[in-house]
Amino acid sequence: MSISMAPQAQRASGSKRDVIVNSSDAELPHSLKIARRDDIAIVSLARPEKCNALGTATVLGLEAFFTSLPEGIKAVVLVGEGKHFCAGVDLDELTERDIADSVAHSRNWHRAFERIESGRVPVVAVLHGGVIGGGLEIAAACHVRVAERSTYYALPEATLGIFVGGGGAVRLPRLIGTARMIDMMLTGRVYEAEEGQAIGISTYLVPPGAGLAKGIDIATRIASNSPISNFAITHALPRIAQSDSASGYLTEALIVAIAQHSDDAKARLKAFREKRAPKTVRN
Repeated sequence: MSISMAPQAQRASGSKRDVIVNSSDAELPHSLKIARRDDIAIVSLARPEKCNALGTATVLGLEAFFTSLPEGIKAVVLVGEGKHFCAGVDLDELTERDIADSVAHSRNWHRAFERIESGRVPVVAVLHGGVIGGGLEIAAACHVRVAERSTYYALPEATLGIFVGGGGAVRLPRLIGTARMIDMMLTGRVYEAEEGQAIGISTYLVPPGAGLAKGIDIATRIASNSPISNFAITHALPRIAQSDSASGYLTEALIVAIAQHSDDAKARLKAFREKRAPKTVRN
């Protein structure tokens, strides 16, 4: 499936560089909005009246978008409309299911979030307000997380008699540690934005309202990297980190050889030697 991002309207921000595409044109549900700024795609969870709760249509729409990214997109920013990033699963859809249907529902989430984590380009999540349950699971599938100071995190599944089902049991322990996740789920502990930054949920912490601009700035920097380097960072690096040392060293050696022999790397290294490349500076 090819997803079009032809210009339709200016974003509410008024930026002349942002264009937005209607969900119907992109074959996506109305709970998702897609905008484009140059080579950056901005994906908005667009159910503010439901705190951007994730229903099946939204999850399958995310899978469809990240499976067939528009040509020329080099990074994605994921945001939520309204007061909250995402309140998790749409509880109205949690009707009685048999075991097989429940497994299939969870696997839909796994497949969609895998498309985010292991897709073609890096993804920056911009977090604000509630990042709860499945909202935290989708944030964990992104590669960089920017949190506004209004952000708070929770995993309330145990109070509802359910369990995480969107890959959180795999990704979150790697992010914050198994003990912290157990504590969050058993006790209902809520982490505020500063605490989330301290334990590694977010990678940037910004004032309220500054998240999208920061996210776009980060995505723009990411998009300027060599595509093969970005691919190696998002695909090979996590696997190397989970490997035994011997396997990790070998994989690293193979990846660096592949990357530095690409035409793009050769051109960038030549520019650096000829002092035409930008220097490394403090952010």
